[in-house]
Amino acid sequence: MWPRIGGLRALALGTPGELRARLNTLVLAGVKTATAGLLTEYAEEREELEHVGERLALVDDHDRLVGVVEVTGIEIVGFADVGWEFARAEGEGDRSIGEWREGHAAYWARIGTPVADDTAVVCLRFRLVSAGDGGITTGDLGT
Repeated sequence: MWPRIGGLRALALGTPGELRARLNTLVLAGVKTATAGLLTEYAEEREELEHVGERLALVDDHDRLVGVVEVTGIEIVGFADVGWEFARAEGEGDRSIGEWREGHAAYWARIGTPVADDTAVVCLRFRLVSAGDGGITTGDLGT
């Protein structure tokens, strides 16, 4: 199961280190409003899919709260069917859907989960609700 902070499920983007720090910075700047994950990850972690309106605790490498996001949309599509509008909303600087697919396929292969065109991808959209300093673990996470 994913860690919980103040009753919220944690959203840990990318892999620990430079990548996670960069992705969190993009979220906190309002540039990154979407993220993609593999449906198989949910089964492996025994987690249910997020739902519209759910709030998630954006965390750093040490599972410390850096912000709260609210889910605004969720869709499951095949890897080859992820659209450019979604890829652009990820805010990671890809210049085309081909570049997005190449980068994401390489990322998932590096972490041991290579993808095919029909691999189920969870396309999660969100909005930043609040941001705070790393290490915040108390307070009203619902606002």
